[in-house]
Amino acid sequence: MTEKIRGRVVRPGAVVPGVVDVDGPTILSVAEDSRAGDDIIVPGFVDLHCHGGGGHTFTRGDAQDAAQAAAFHLRHGTTTMLASLVSSPYELMRDATAAYLPLVAEGAIAGIHFEGPYLSAVRCGAQNPEFLRDPALEELSALVKLGAGAIRMVTIAPELPGALDAVRYLVEHGVVAALGHSDATYEQTVAGVAAGATVGTHVFNGMRPPHHREPGPVVALLDSPSIVCELVADGIHLHDGMLRFAAHATPYRSALVTDAMDAAGMPDGTYELGGQEVTVAGRVARLTRDGSIAGSTLTMDAAFRQAVGAGLDLPTATEMASTTPARALGLGDQVGALEAGLRADLVVLSADLRVKRVMRSGAWI
Repeated sequence: MTEKIRGRVVRPGAVVPGVVDVDGPTILSVAEDSRAGDDIIVPGFVDLHCHGGGGHTFTRGDAQDAAQAAAFHLRHGTTTMLASLVSSPYELMRDATAAYLPLVAEGAIAGIHFEGPYLSAVRCGAQNPEFLRDPALEELSALVKLGAGAIRMVTIAPELPGALDAVRYLVEHGVVAALGHSDATYEQTVAGVAAGATVGTHVFNGMRPPHHREPGPVVALLDSPSIVCELVADGIHLHDGMLRFAAHATPYRSALVTDAMDAAGMPDGTYELGGQEVTVAGRVARLTRDGSIAGSTLTMDAAFRQAVGAGLDLPTATEMASTTPARALGLGDQVGALEAGLRADLVVLSADLRVKRVMRSGAWI
């Protein structure tokens, strides 16, 4: 069954009045059409880094809860996403991997992201220090084998003992190695990039801050042509000026992420993340014990609006919300753009960038 969706179509470098022809689950064609109205059509959002939303979480390994979290973000335009866990005991990582395999198979999530536990204690942020440990190839190999392709990304601090070997192992087995929650020097970060890492986890946050005599991980990641830099565009993790700077410094290499926890879309109150209490007030999530920022209450449509409000044009914001993260996952030939032959994932936005309709695989949700 074919369908025509008309509006201002956002494509690389341009916004044109057009029509997207959908044939079943696939985009058949994209063409100019003077009959387009004021709606804005963008490719479905791709979120590399999300812990939950709508009162549901990915962090406990419960498949039903995870499915509800994915459904919440789908309603906000995220048609492709990773289920991110925080630092956890091996047993939870193992059980979550097994539990989420059916969700990956049915397409509810694109895979699993382990944000930790191989992170710096100095820069752990809201990660539970009780669960931090050095990378262990035996542990990683068991998880990768169990996942059978479902584990798509692992965040590692490159300065830890065994980190570079872990990065090499992951890359050799088709898993994206990300660098983050790190107190590394510039040189240690560059070594992680040389070992094969291709993503910087929420760059600026959870990292040694840059200094003109010790640039640290931030500058190393921004300056590495092979690195896609995650940016949490909620106006809290990053000042809009820094978001704009980072986007301009890394053209086609910056990716909007939510880093959302279960409190996204929920009222202020008390929540839990990785076994630690989180207090949410005024949409800001912080650890109750020390005030560290604990993920976000962001959705990808809100991140998109924040990026545009910060001064980025629609094609750039779309690249950051869809095309670049899809490429980072090796899915650029399937999703992330409005092009013939790709999966029919798209979001229809109002003129003020509010979600009106979401299509995934040719079906309206």
